[in-house]
Amino acid sequence: MKPVRTCVGCRARAEKSSLLRVVAQNLEIVADEAAVLPGRGAYLHPSVECFQKAVKRRAFGRALRTETPLETAALGARLTGLAS
Repeated sequence: MKPVRTCVGCRARAEKSSLLRVVAQNLEIVADEAAVLPGRGAYLHPSVECFQKAVKRRAFGRALRTETPLETAALGARLTGLAS
């Protein structure tokens, strides 16, 4: 049985391999392609729609258990570049 995770944007469950792991580093959300960065991770479909839903719901802070606001611009730009 393959591992299943929940997308923080759309809240849909999907196989871990189809989701992008993100972690908080230096108050910024960073994509963890290889899933090897230290710290608590959250999973997200690699789409702009799920990213925007997660930002709107403030889901990254809750999922990563941080009290301080996290910078999401770099991850948003990366996902927009993937979609183009």
